[in-house]
Amino acid sequence: MIVLNGGSSSGKSAIARSLQTVLPEPWLTLGVDTLIDAMPASVDEGIDFAADGGVSVGSGFRRLEEAWMTGVAAMVRAGARVIIDDVFLGGAASQQRWRAGLDGAGLDRLDVLWVGVRCDGAVAAAREAARGDRVVGMAETQAEVVHRGVVYDLEVDTGVKDALDCAREIAARIT
Repeated sequence: MIVLNGGSSSGKSAIARSLQTVLPEPWLTLGVDTLIDAMPASVDEGIDFAADGGVSVGSGFRRLEEAWMTGVAAMVRAGARVIIDDVFLGGAASQQRWRAGLDGAGLDRLDVLWVGVRCDGAVAAAREAARGDRVVGMAETQAEVVHRGVVYDLEVDTGVKDALDCAREIAARIT
């Protein structure tokens, strides 16, 4: 399993697609956007996107997120290779939630490669503006906060390298 963590518009999704191309075996890509898109709008205490780019999540979101993480772990235990594209809004606390979900009630530990996807806030903000499908300000706000206290096996910088080069660097750690 590979977990990519980075702020909005940092290049995680492009890296995930590139990994699917360069890795020799089939890998599934799932992201926090997959979870959000699957949630009904009526979730009490779900997720809110502020006009300034801030994001807040409530207990309803956390309950569904925990179940989703446990489900992803079950897929990996069943033999699926999975790339997670996430935004650790809570930094180290977010990584700890993933670790708890992946450890699943004392079952065997899964092999996970933790990858920090960095990108200068100004570069991410320019990408965000070009995309036009994100709340303005989200990318710059998240550029550093998502990495606070997170422990990585590898870090890549999409402001310096393109997604394919980053994917090759990550793949070299897997194969």
